[in-house]
Amino acid sequence: MIKLKTAMLLGALLFFGSEELEAAAIPGVPAATTTATPPAHPQPLVQGGLLGAISSSIDGIQNKLNLNKDLLDAWRLRADRAADEVDQLVNRPSARSSWAVAGDFLLLTAVWVGVFGLLWLFGKFLTERLCRHRLLLSRERGQALLGYVLPYSIPAVISLPLTIYVSQFLPVSAGRALALCLAYATSSGVFAASLVMSLAVLFNVGHKRRAVQIIRHDSPRPLFAIGFLVALSDALTSPQIAHQLGNNLTSSIAVFTGLAASISFGLLVIRMRRPVAHVIRILPLAQRRSQPALRETLRIFSGLWYWPILLMVLVSIINLIGIGDDNQQVLRSALFTTVLLIATVFLSTTLHHLFKTRSETDVRRNGAYKERFLSLSHALLRIAMAIVFIDILGRIWGVSLFEFAVSNAVGRAISDSLSHIGLIFLVTWMVWVVLDTAIQEALKPPASKRGARQPSTRVKTILPLLRNAVKIILVVICAITTMANLGINVAPFLAGAGVIGLAIGFGSQQLVQDVITGLFIIIEDTLSIGDWVVLDSGHAGTVEGLTIRTLRLRDGKGFVHSVPFGQIKAVTNQSRQFAYAFFSVQFTYDTDVDKAIELIREAGHSISDDPFLKYNLQGPLDVFGVDKMDLNGVVLTAQFRTVSGGQYAVSRAFNQRLKKLVDNSPWVHFAQTYPQQVLMPRQHATEPFQDGTAEPEHSAVLLPEGARPQ
Repeated sequence: MIKLKTAMLLGALLFFGSEELEAAAIPGVPAATTTATPPAHPQPLVQGGLLGAISSSIDGIQNKLNLNKDLLDAWRLRADRAADEVDQLVNRPSARSSWAVAGDFLLLTAVWVGVFGLLWLFGKFLTERLCRHRLLLSRERGQALLGYVLPYSIPAVISLPLTIYVSQFLPVSAGRALALCLAYATSSGVFAASLVMSLAVLFNVGHKRRAVQIIRHDSPRPLFAIGFLVALSDALTSPQIAHQLGNNLTSSIAVFTGLAASISFGLLVIRMRRPVAHVIRILPLAQRRSQPALRETLRIFSGLWYWPILLMVLVSIINLIGIGDDNQQVLRSALFTTVLLIATVFLSTTLHHLFKTRSETDVRRNGAYKERFLSLSHALLRIAMAIVFIDILGRIWGVSLFEFAVSNAVGRAISDSLSHIGLIFLVTWMVWVVLDTAIQEALKPPASKRGARQPSTRVKTILPLLRNAVKIILVVICAITTMANLGINVAPFLAGAGVIGLAIGFGSQQLVQDVITGLFIIIEDTLSIGDWVVLDSGHAGTVEGLTIRTLRLRDGKGFVHSVPFGQIKAVTNQSRQFAYAFFSVQFTYDTDVDKAIELIREAGHSISDDPFLKYNLQGPLDVFGVDKMDLNGVVLTAQFRTVSGGQYAVSRAFNQRLKKLVDNSPWVHFAQTYPQQVLMPRQHATEPFQDGTAEPEHSAVLLPEGARPQ
């Protein structure tokens, strides 16, 4: 017989074994000798880590899980006997003819159909009359309930006893037996479907209406088929029917009908799991607010309700297929498994709600490290719960994970390898939690801006690169140590990685140069993300990202430039600490310089008083006075000290305000840079023009800018 614990042994991935596995682990040494006289210097029984332990136990597990031919032989014997019984049933001499036997079948079938049909019509008529009553006009659930009880449930209950009563007047025959079986099965199917639908309509309120509508639309026919098959299987196993048709024939048909009913029921449960879960979970708003514990319990149960049913369906299928005396033990173990599964899920859900963060206030109060370690503890508890669940489940079905890991050589090897791998993962996980939490906390902006220091751009640049590097290092170390514990020889991997790394190092000198240069640029804080920089290569823009090899800039037109660090020789960073908005204004010689300085100061005061521009300033306007004089006029200079990047807005606003002030002032004029007229003295030796007139004493000559008369 195929036992359920056999399937569990296969699913547990060779966690369970017996004493024969010890003998399989030591070829050529009997098990009794091994246990009686242990060697003075024991050699390792299993080599190659976890994979070696599993491979060395495959043969023994196959012997332990050998699916012998007893089940197939038993079913073959039952089929042969059922065929003989069919032959005897057909060829057996009888005092009555086959037409008489068929007549008995048709008579009883007609009695059941006639009684059920008359009662169904009467139930329909009575339902319509009652639904018109004033007490049921506004009661939708009451009308639906009468629609199932009167036309279906009551006729199914009444028609079967009447059919059995009529059969008492007929002689015992195969036709009579088959007719009673079909009448019993059909009545049971109709009654089961109507009963379930009657229960479903009771939940047809509020937000459950849609789910109940789906259940009422999709469930009646499958429920009738399931009830029919179950009742037919039960009827065929009765002694009276078995005596008439044959024990092996009826039991074989009963097994197949029971299998069909179990499979159909399992498919129906899977199909209806969401509507039924909706019906279970939904509560009125007032009840949800006043009873949160009940709401949470129903929510958990709505997600679990179909698992015990599916498990019982599986057990019933195994029980129907199997031939043996331990069916009750299998059923008992299945019940215990169902209880264990429900208890484990409830406990897991309770732990989830205990460790679940309630709000962001709790996170700030508990601290990031405490929250991360609580999450780690929750995960470890769930893993421990899973191990305990597997061990208890194995004990229910007759085996023990703990005993296998302690008393068996292969089990010890597997448990040692798994414990080492688990310890490696735990240590790696804890180190990553500490480092990642520290980096995230350093990058996180403070909750309160008062008296809190914002993370610098240097920190924002270096820490993400450091986090990625730490992640890669931890993953590589964890992978190597895990492979070593699995029994994989990692020395060739390390040697090959070293040779490949050396070859790559020689073949990619430029890449190494980029990496080293970028490392020093980041360490020396030459630039950071968000800075506006100008490179000696001609590229300029805002630093958008830094990789291990390249710098990514976005210029003023929106184009992105990726520049390798090795090509950067000089960097002009225009976004550090402060900047200067420098002004150089040229006025004509006839301008009143004092008036011009007053206008410049007035424009500076308007900038300082502007509610939007004053936050870009770090000091008042500094007027330096007359900086130089040339042919075009007098040059006055001034400057503002501004925050980084704020000099451009301040310069544009200052120029606009000064232009308006100068336009409204009659004493101040901007100088012009186009050529001006210069008066040249008349020469003493003059020559008359062609028209006879003499040259004037002074003449105007156009000189270009910067030219000086000789």
